[in-house]
Amino acid sequence: MEFTATGSPRVLSSAIEQYATGQGSLTAIVVPWESDRLTLSMAVTAVKSEGWAIEHTNLGTIKLTDLGNDLTLVDIAAAEPDHEEKQKLAALFDRFAHQIQSKLKIAP
Repeated sequence: MEFTATGSPRVLSSAIEQYATGQGSLTAIVVPWESDRLTLSMAVTAVKSEGWAIEHTNLGTIKLTDLGNDLTLVDIAAAEPDHEEKQKLAALFDRFAHQIQSKLKIAP
């Protein structure tokens, strides 16, 4: 899924992080070593905790590319599920991606 949003990659990444946190079982964090001057890369994970143990399952990535003029290209890509539980998590990621798109996308 790809669309254009208003705001810088840094501003949008903060909004996406906060929205994911509000979902309860998701995190979205900037991955600095996969980012550069124009593009921020974010990892989206499902979080499962039990006692002191915390398990993060990769659901996909969000790339935010600065287009200038306070516009950002948002590219959301799901990770490939490899078993039944991950297929359920893939559906969770898909819903999250569509919610992000509806909140951030510029109307044509």
